[in-house]
Amino acid sequence: MQRKAYVPGVAVLLTALLAGCTAGDDSGGSTGDAKQGDAGAAVPAAEPGRYRTLPEPCGALSRSTLDSLLPGIKENPDEEQRNKAYEGTATATYDTDRRVGCRWKAESAAATHHLLVDLDRIVSYDSDVSDDQRAEEVYADKEKAAELPPSGTPSTGASDAPDPSSSTGPATASGKSPAGEASPKPDGSPGSSAPTGSGGSGEPDDAGASGSTDGPDSTDSSADNSGEPDGAATEDDLTALLPRVLDDLGDAAFVDDALGSPGSAQRRTVTVVFRTSNVVVTIEYEAQPTVPGEPPSSREMQDRARNLAARLAERLSN
Repeated sequence: MQRKAYVPGVAVLLTALLAGCTAGDDSGGSTGDAKQGDAGAAVPAAEPGRYRTLPEPCGALSRSTLDSLLPGIKENPDEEQRNKAYEGTATATYDTDRRVGCRWKAESAAATHHLLVDLDRIVSYDSDVSDDQRAEEVYADKEKAAELPPSGTPSTGASDAPDPSSSTGPATASGKSPAGEASPKPDGSPGSSAPTGSGGSGEPDDAGASGSTDGPDSTDSSADNSGEPDGAATEDDLTALLPRVLDDLGDAAFVDDALGSPGSAQRRTVTVVFRTSNVVVTIEYEAQPTVPGEPPSSREMQDRARNLAARLAERLSN
C-alpha cells in the first residue's frame, strides 16, 4: 500500500519538472537561434571594379597618330627601323591583366620625342574597400606627388608680367610658370612632375579592325612639329597652361608640365594622369630639342597629350 501511494507522488513531481524544462528549452532555443542567425548573416562584399582585363597598348595607336605625336618617325629612311619605331616597346610586367604599357621614341632634326602610355588596373584585397575606392586612393597619391599649384594662382607682381616675345611667364609659388615651365627649385632641380610609369593603355580604334585611331578627334598631324615656343600670350593664356586638375576627363584627371633647367637644350615633359573606374592611366610625352634655344611649346604638347588621353578614356568607356 505504501508503494502504491509513493508512485503517484513521484509521477506528479516528474511531470512538473519535465514541464518546466520544456518551457525553458523553448525560450532558450528561440534566443539561441536569433543570435546564431545574427552571427551568420552575410555581409555584402565591396563591389568589384568595372574592368577585369586591359587592352594591349603597343598595337593600339595608329601610325597617323604616332606621326602627329612623334615628328620624324615616318621620315626614317630605314624601313626596318621605321617599322620597329611604330611598333613601340612593351614595358616589363608580370601580369598583363593588371598592368600594361608601351614606349615609343622618334628622332627628328629639331628634337627627340618620347611617348609612354601605361594602364594600371587596381584591385582591392580588402572586402570592405571596393576596387574603385582603392583606385581613387592610388590616383590621389599621384596627384599629391605632382604638387599641382593652387587653382587660379595669381602673378607675383607687375614686374613678372610675361614678355610678349617669350613663352616664359611669371613663376608661381609652386615653382612652375604659367607657360608650363618648371622653374628650378632651390636645390637646382626642375619642378615636380607626375610619377613615371604608373600605368598604361591602348588607344581607341576609330577605324575598326584596321587598328587605326584616326577620326574627327584625331591629333592634327598638320600641327607645328618644330618645337617652337608658344609665342606672344597674355598672362591669362599662360595661366591656363599651368599644371592643373582636368574636369573633362574620366572620373578624375590632372596634367603636369615640367621643363628642365635652363642653360641647355631644355627638355619638356607633359604628363596626363586620369582614372576611370578601377583603371589609372598615365601618359608621358617628352620632347628634347636637338640644340639649345627656345623650349618646346607647352600648349602644343599639352593639347596632343590631352587629346590622346581623351580618346583612351573613350575607348575604355566603350
